[in-house]
Amino acid sequence: MSIAEKFYTMEYGTAPEDPKEVVQWLERHHRRFNLFIDGAWAAPSGGEYKASSDPSTGEQIAEVAQGTVDDVNKAVAAARKALPAWQALSGFERAKYLYALARQVQKHARRLAVLETMDNGKPIRESRDIDIPLVARHFYHHAGWAQLMASEFPDYQACGVVGQVIPWNFPLLMFAWKVAPALAAGNTVVIKPASYTPLTALAFAELAQEVGLPPGVLNVVTCNARTGQELVEHPDIDKVALTGSTEVGRIIRTATANTAKKLSLELGGKSPFIVFDDADLDSAVEGLVDAIWFNQGQVCCAGSRLLVQERVAETLYSKLRARMETLRVGPPLDKSVDIGAIVSPVQLESIQKMVDAGVAEGATCWQPHNALPQNGSFFPPTLLTDVTPTSMVVQEEIFGPVLVAMTFRTPAEAAELANNTVYGLAASVWSENINVALDLASQVKAGVVWVNCTNQFDAACGFGGYRESGYGREGGREGMLEYLTPKWLHTLPPAAAKASSFGTTEDEMEPAASPIDRTVKQYIGGKQARPDSGYSFPVYGRDGKLLGEAPLGSRKDIRNAVEAANKAVGWGKTGHARAQVLYYMAENMIQRRDEIARRLAEVVGEKQAAVEVDLSIQRIFTYAAWADKYDGLVHNPPGRNITIAMPEAVGTIGILAPSEAPLLGLLSLILPAIAMGNSTIAVPSEKYPLIIGDLYQVFDTSDLPAGVVNLVAGKPAELGKTLAEHDGVEAVWCFRSNEEATMVRTASIGNMKQTWTNDGHAYDWFNPAQAEGRWFLQHATQVKNIWVPYGE
Repeated sequence: MSIAEKFYTMEYGTAPEDPKEVVQWLERHHRRFNLFIDGAWAAPSGGEYKASSDPSTGEQIAEVAQGTVDDVNKAVAAARKALPAWQALSGFERAKYLYALARQVQKHARRLAVLETMDNGKPIRESRDIDIPLVARHFYHHAGWAQLMASEFPDYQACGVVGQVIPWNFPLLMFAWKVAPALAAGNTVVIKPASYTPLTALAFAELAQEVGLPPGVLNVVTCNARTGQELVEHPDIDKVALTGSTEVGRIIRTATANTAKKLSLELGGKSPFIVFDDADLDSAVEGLVDAIWFNQGQVCCAGSRLLVQERVAETLYSKLRARMETLRVGPPLDKSVDIGAIVSPVQLESIQKMVDAGVAEGATCWQPHNALPQNGSFFPPTLLTDVTPTSMVVQEEIFGPVLVAMTFRTPAEAAELANNTVYGLAASVWSENINVALDLASQVKAGVVWVNCTNQFDAACGFGGYRESGYGREGGREGMLEYLTPKWLHTLPPAAAKASSFGTTEDEMEPAASPIDRTVKQYIGGKQARPDSGYSFPVYGRDGKLLGEAPLGSRKDIRNAVEAANKAVGWGKTGHARAQVLYYMAENMIQRRDEIARRLAEVVGEKQAAVEVDLSIQRIFTYAAWADKYDGLVHNPPGRNITIAMPEAVGTIGILAPSEAPLLGLLSLILPAIAMGNSTIAVPSEKYPLIIGDLYQVFDTSDLPAGVVNLVAGKPAELGKTLAEHDGVEAVWCFRSNEEATMVRTASIGNMKQTWTNDGHAYDWFNPAQAEGRWFLQHATQVKNIWVPYGE
């Protein structure tokens, strides 16, 4: 037999990892773990414990405390008590703690890796070489952010007490993603690990105890989902951070809709893996192995949808099947194993049901011939072909080692298929033509795009999704901002207690007899439009004089506006082009200044009207300036990669404008949105909806493309509900009453759109420190991180 023949017929022997150290550690704890609250271990109030089992064998590893509502209350109280002293520490003092935690992770890396594999079922090679090193990296990186807080985030402070919920697929890594930035920013934490995989979180709590982390700064409460919801709903939690399924995200959005809690959600995905006909197919196959069979496919950003250019599809499928035959499925502590165990029998059953349903719909299922272990929860790597874009297995997250494959012909078709999903977490693009790859990367609606690579992660580079994959980012500068709020926000008075600087109110007045002198229309798609309802409503001045009639908007008007707005998203193409239009808009408002101020004065008085118009002109100039200056960053993560962090438009944004400054408040919300390339549907306040008539004349003479700004007058609560429920709207901003803010948050749960509300605070629209700048631009954008490898 030749050497080549021997190479291809070699059988891999086993290379088992010795779990002795972990077993000894478990025995030292008598295989029973309590809650970690206020720096000490506490038995659960209900006295209940639950088994944590090895998915590869089904055998029990340990018993873990099941916390109760009382335990959650104790943990939150401990975090609240510890918050002032933790926030008062210098950045250097907090950095020392995070550095110490990073060092402890490195010192105990092998034990943590083995424990993770035993509890989760993932291959030891992944725990050892990927998960645990990244855990240490996150604490090192965020020790740096803690050190630099005062200089890099001088106008921000910590949110407060943070409630965090993490999943079972990357138990300790998700712990690090959440805890490291929260502590670096000066927050205190109560974290709920997943019920299936609690052990490494508890092992980390032990390390925190060893480094002397102050009591109450970090609290770990193991409990069931219902008790975890009590954590999310707790009135003393200031921010909630979740990594989990989209359905769990909906539950949390519902539970927090009537609160002002800050929220970040990293949810499900159905990520496209796009292969062009000029790609290195052998490299693409190896990329697919990492994309979909890493961690048994139990990855929110798994490349589970293969889109391959038609000309090379069969060649790629053939190479892929051959590679699948070599993948080794087996005991995850064996270092020669590629695919470990599914986390639980329930998850295994769910995967099988979805594959069966796909086959019933007409998919062709191919699996390698390798035998699976007899014990434990294992599923073979699976390829489904002959699927359609509407197939259930193409649209729904399977969360297992299952790849579905389709073909495309042109780059435009590839982009359309890639975006044909409710998700938007990640994507991978393979082509030797970097121009093609980067062009498609810019078109894909995803928070992370990997070019000729996949599943690249680093603490310096943000990670998070668009659409029903959630919002907010983990890692990088943008990840730190998730755990910070502007200092001035904490000093604002309640909205109800805020009196206008100019003494105007919205009290109803007795109307005085006056002829109707103005009837304005809606402004939709760059045109004046009569209201679909066929009705209008009267608008009165502060002296009771009838000023005119405004159109009464309806659901149909909102639908028409959304359709027009969706066509205009990404308008201007470049920041420079958008800046030119905004400057032109300011020029035209200057020419109409006296006319607009005179009419506005009938509602707010001459003094406020003059100030509103002048500040509106200045604000247009401000966002014209920002349009080509709110830039991204280029990161240099470990390895031969650059990562381009690009702020992108959110999409179509619905706006419910405040009443206290009818012109300035409305423009203060529209302008940052359109400066970043979004399109808007804005509902002016009922106090002075006639402002539409002045604004559409300014827009029409300023080369503003049709659909970029749409103005629909009517009852803000009713129109806001329609905007929040509309699947074609990506975000809703509501700066009105608490009741209206709650309505918007509740109604927006359907497609998990972003919401931004004043949360009962009275913004001072006349104060640039509160009413313009980066805080607004952050909400008008979402960061896409594009990874580009280099070198041979």
